[in-house]
Amino acid sequence: QVQLVESGGGLVQAGDSLRLSCAASGRTFRSFALGWFRQAPGKERTFVAAVDWGGRSTYYADAVKGRFTISRDNAKNAMYLQMNSLKPEDTAVYYCASSYEGMGLPIRPDEYDYWGQGTQVTVSS
Repeated sequence: QVQLVESGGGLVQAGDSLRLSCAASGRTFRSFALGWFRQAPGKERTFVAAVDWGGRSTYYADAVKGRFTISRDNAKNAMYLQMNSLKPEDTAVYYCASSYEGMGLPIRPDEYDYWGQGTQVTVSS
């Protein structure tokens, strides 16, 4: 069992930065691939970024590539999403998730096994 808790969301202006954190419990944390997803009102949950179990490989959605950076610290059971140059279209609830596919970079929600409760990010223009 893994429990995930996101933090760091908030209200910012376009062009600002935010850093989201995801704190995890569970001794097998380091064996999981991790990902960030987001869901805007009335829309489906979409993939943002993923990192493999060791933190060496990452993958990003085209919409955030070059602006967002995913990272993890297995010693702290934590994952992060550094978001720069935020745009109004980045407004959404952001979720962290973990996947048993530790060596991969899963991008579909159904490839993930555990989810956090989400943190709201609102970017004003």
